[in-house]
Amino acid sequence: MDAISERTNIERTSERELVVTRTFAAPAHIVFEAWSKPELFKRWWAPKSIGIPLLSCEMDVRTGGTYRLEFGHDASTSWVFYGKYIEVIPNARLVWTNEEAADGAVTTVTFEEKDGKTLLVVHDLYPTKDALDEAVASGSTGGFGEQFEQLDALLIALGAIPVER
Repeated sequence: MDAISERTNIERTSERELVVTRTFAAPAHIVFEAWSKPELFKRWWAPKSIGIPLLSCEMDVRTGGTYRLEFGHDASTSWVFYGKYIEVIPNARLVWTNEEAADGAVTTVTFEEKDGKTLLVVHDLYPTKDALDEAVASGSTGGFGEQFEQLDALLIALGAIPVER
């Protein structure tokens, strides 16, 4: 098991649910900002290994707000992920829809701080077993480890995590 896999736990908890957990050595309010401020989110969300940049990132992070993420090398070959925020509790919880496909998951992210560290839990609930099977088979659920390494790097750059010497 590599270091990325050891730090990020990805588990299928039922036929329709995928749960990802990771602890970050930063306070919850800073980790939450990285998830809710477009200028920070776009610095870590797209796994660099896939080589497809996040072209635009529009986020109105409030209950009832919307988001739109466009990936690709140019607008003519891009694809868009979008949805709405069902629940936003600053520094504690984000819940949003993934409406780019009829079988998109509802994603819940929680931020639990203890002793200056944040336990982050991402919970994806798919409408059917087949929808989750397809997401896993397509590899769309496999980028969390790399994304969270990129989030760690951003938190270090922001000064939220001390650099180990």
